[in-house]
Amino acid sequence: MERREFILASSGYALSALGLPDMDSITRRTKTALPGAIRVGQGEVAAVRHMVKALGDSASELGGGHARHLAVRYLTQDVAPWLEGHFTEATGRDLFAATSQLVHLAGWMAQDEGDTPELRGLAQRYYAHSFRLAAEAGDPELSATALRGLAVQCVDLGYRAEAVQLGEACVEYGRHLDNPRAVAYYEATLANAAAQDDDRRMATKHLALSETAIGKPTAAAGDSWAAHYSPGRWAHESGMILSRLGDLDAAEEHLHLALDIHGLDRRRTRAIVLADLGGVRLRQGDVDGAMATWRDFLDCADGIRSVKVQAALQDMRVRLRRYGGVPEAQELRERAGRVTG
Repeated sequence: MERREFILASSGYALSALGLPDMDSITRRTKTALPGAIRVGQGEVAAVRHMVKALGDSASELGGGHARHLAVRYLTQDVAPWLEGHFTEATGRDLFAATSQLVHLAGWMAQDEGDTPELRGLAQRYYAHSFRLAAEAGDPELSATALRGLAVQCVDLGYRAEAVQLGEACVEYGRHLDNPRAVAYYEATLANAAAQDDDRRMATKHLALSETAIGKPTAAAGDSWAAHYSPGRWAHESGMILSRLGDLDAAEEHLHLALDIHGLDRRRTRAIVLADLGGVRLRQGDVDGAMATWRDFLDCADGIRSVKVQAALQDMRVRLRRYGGVPEAQELRERAGRVTG
């Protein structure tokens, strides 16, 4: 499939996820389990949650390309039979919610693994399925998080109107959540989509709402990705939104906040923030600062299997071509060519 055809088909598929699934399916499952079905309890639910954390920690550190096959194997060989098992309604909802997180993680891993139509399509199907599982479980936070995955993918593909629509759906699902970090997560999603759509008014409005939410006290982080949306992650995302809006000084301030104050320490995450900060500094005319930051980026990037890191390496190499007479720039370009991932 050609890339343009893929974008057209995938954007429609993404928006189809907004159609609500069968909300009573879990109730029916508790009454119609097949004879011989596996009995499932809270122990299985805890196992899924544990695996989501373990696999998610690995992917955050080393990139989505490292362990996706493990997540998919666990999903298809272990968890899938449990979804067809015998369980109470309460356990069923917990199981579907935990599985929604696992499926979302598999989608994120596929998206982070590479920029091919096959992986993009795979990620999108995982996100849509994660949304359906979350909605069947009656979990608005996980539903919104799955829609956020689809919104970010539409941004990456250049399908701006669909990204805004999905971002608005994220905000709507999270509107009544008693979790400021989750609210900040979805408001920033919409702000990013609006900034990519060149809608400065909408982007500024929702960026401010996300800032208000992230500044509120929050309870201990829960199980979902939204609950783990830290001030450092918010500072990074906000910095890039501000960069898109042309406010480079504020963008640099936010990226420094992400690195120095909140100390994002996952190698993949830190590498991406450093790459972004180098780009912002170069746009400000601070060539020496950009090269110093990119030197730190290269120290973090080696061995990470992430399409974002690979794209940042290529972007850096292209931008440094104009400084061919500067020995340090040539050294950085050569080092970038040797980074493995």
